[in-house]
Amino acid sequence: MDTHNEVLKLWPELDWIKNEELRSKVTKTWELALERSVLSADDLNIIPFTLLCGPDLKVTFMDHKKAVVHIAYESGLKMNQFFKDELPVDMDVLVSGAILADVGKLLEYELDEKGKAVQGMYGKYLRHPFSGVSLAEECKVPAEVCHIIATHAGEGDMVKRSTEAYVVHHADFMTFLPFKSRLKKANS
Repeated sequence: MDTHNEVLKLWPELDWIKNEELRSKVTKTWELALERSVLSADDLNIIPFTLLCGPDLKVTFMDHKKAVVHIAYESGLKMNQFFKDELPVDMDVLVSGAILADVGKLLEYELDEKGKAVQGMYGKYLRHPFSGVSLAEECKVPAEVCHIIATHAGEGDMVKRSTEAYVVHHADFMTFLPFKSRLKKANS
């Protein structure tokens, strides 16, 4: 299977992006990440979504990513429904940013001799928000979407987030922090 079809198989949610040019740039960013990664598209449905919650975590990278994208999408729809012009959410920007938020992890991870995902040397120096923005900019993804990638994690706590970036950030952390908290309780 070629990289383009692998990305479309991973991300049917790309169809939620109405702007064809933006959808193409988001798709190309994922293609580029897969081409440069030691991980395959199939690996993304096996590896854990984070290396911070211990070896027993069964939630895969794609399980987490899909949850974040779907929660962000539904949140954006509800915000537009209830807040209308008071706090408009650009759904194309929101969905694009949610889909791309963790694309840099494809460069951050390596596989050890047992095929287990571990943080590689690249990831020790450049966390996925930075590598994700780099990949996206190479594919000419607009700044308002790169802003979401850059600010979705803790690195974004030092800058002013856009509305769409807040939504993705909270969707990401509400589907991460409970796992981290559960691990902390298990280890205490």
